[in-house]
Amino acid sequence: MFDSEILDLAGRVLSACRERRLMLITAESCTGGLIAAALIAVPGSSDVVDRGFVTYSYSAKTEMLGVPEDMIVVHGAVSEPVARAMVDGAVGTARGRLAIAVTGVAGPGSDSQEKPAGLVHLAVGDRSRVHHLERRYGDIGRDAVRRNTVVDALRLVLEWTGETALA
Repeated sequence: MFDSEILDLAGRVLSACRERRLMLITAESCTGGLIAAALIAVPGSSDVVDRGFVTYSYSAKTEMLGVPEDMIVVHGAVSEPVARAMVDGAVGTARGRLAIAVTGVAGPGSDSQEKPAGLVHLAVGDRSRVHHLERRYGDIGRDAVRRNTVVDALRLVLEWTGETALA
């Protein structure tokens, strides 16, 4: 189901979290659960993966993760503040100690020039700090945007744990 790059990264994320006794939560919008699926594709992942939230709609982000509705109205669902709030909400509602969140425009196309297809906001963090990363993949196709987002999300978790993201 997943290619060798994604499976390798997922395995490395699990090992890094396991070594640090971190439970991991995913909060996903544009990837629709692919990050969690990549992690649980690796045998033995249950000691690291706590849960995954698929919050594709505005209301799901608000109801499941506590992202303030006014934040979505002001900044849009695809924004740095929302990605950060998704991490905060995931960590606050689950027993995990580390969360990765993604929100973006997978395409094809976009109804906004400010938020073009391929724009993705990723955030990783715990209760004390959150790191944000913006990616602009371009209008490269829905599957490619989602795949690249999964790869970058796994790399971001590795970097957050102090591991190198390079193979």
